[in-house]
Amino acid sequence: MKESILIKHLSEAAPVVGESTDISLKDFFTTISDNFVAAIPSIITAAILLIVGIVLSKLILFIMNKGMEKSHIDKTVTRFSYSLVKIILYVLVATIVLAVLGIPMSSIIAVIGTAGVTVGLALKDSLSNIAGGFTILITKPFAIGDYILTEGAEGTVELISIWYTKLLTNDNKTVFIPNGQIISSKITNYTMQKTRRVDITFQISYDNDFRMAEGIIRDILDRHEKVLKDKEYTVRLFSQSESSLDIVCKAWVMKDDYWDVYYDVLAQVKDAFDENGIEIPYRQLDVHMK
Repeated sequence: MKESILIKHLSEAAPVVGESTDISLKDFFTTISDNFVAAIPSIITAAILLIVGIVLSKLILFIMNKGMEKSHIDKTVTRFSYSLVKIILYVLVATIVLAVLGIPMSSIIAVIGTAGVTVGLALKDSLSNIAGGFTILITKPFAIGDYILTEGAEGTVELISIWYTKLLTNDNKTVFIPNGQIISSKITNYTMQKTRRVDITFQISYDNDFRMAEGIIRDILDRHEKVLKDKEYTVRLFSQSESSLDIVCKAWVMKDDYWDVYYDVLAQVKDAFDENGIEIPYRQLDVHMK
């Protein structure tokens, strides 16, 4: 009897529970729908501002780039400033869009500050690269187009960004070096000066006349059109090695003519030595047996 009464009460209560659940879900989805509809104007406005902001940012960057090109500002400063302004503009656009969506400015600033501290701790090496980029920009140890040697790599500087410097090697390899490493290492800039000195050492046999060899080298330097005649060159006996007399040749050239003169003089001296019977010795060992 009791069991039948309990089953009766449960059967009466079940529709009530189901009905209340349906009402709660209905209210939930209705609330979401109402909020979404109410937020549509803000979402549309934010989307429009995002598109307009990106377009305006690109326009500003384009005008800035053209203006710096016409003012003949150094390419290093141009590209570095371009990267920095681009980041600032995009952060500004993102901040405005979030504010339009109803996010309080204080919250945005707090998030940016917290993110800045977190990112700063996580990316301390990257921050040192940024500092290195500013240091390179200010001190100018090299510029775009210079041929440098640093961190075990050498090549022509193609790009100096906020994070890294890009080199193009002679065999057409691209090398990316973090700016933080560059400013803490030795940098050799081969093209900062207008002229360079070609240094070549020639070895001849002890059986040959070194003064005659010096005269041959001088004659080749006098006849080479790319050797600078307004700067005195040096051709002298440098040392007496174990198996050769070493004659040093030092001549000044324009920086762009360095390798042409180097290879030309090397080949022409070899031909002239052969024609005049001057021997270029090779390393040998004499063994005497008893």
